[in-house]
Amino acid sequence: MSSRTDTLERLSPLWGAADAPTRWVIWHRATAETSEPFECVVFDRELNVPYDVDEAGDVDGTMLGEVVRRMREAGTPETHVYPGRPCG
Repeated sequence: MSSRTDTLERLSPLWGAADAPTRWVIWHRATAETSEPFECVVFDRELNVPYDVDEAGDVDGTMLGEVVRRMREAGTPETHVYPGRPCG
């Protein structure tokens, strides 16, 4: 199995049958650090943190793009509003 296939298999719970209906959310987070006004982030509402899809060394963003594509296909909600609970 290739590294890409292994990584997609490991990330498959993000678009698979959910334990809770809205655990995973695609969050379009505003950013001033890039030329794009928003960055796409996978957010874990159970742990109340962004999920690091890039930890597998996704330097060019292709893995994140594929994960988000599969999540959209599975009907994962998307938002521009912070999807988590208040911290603290």
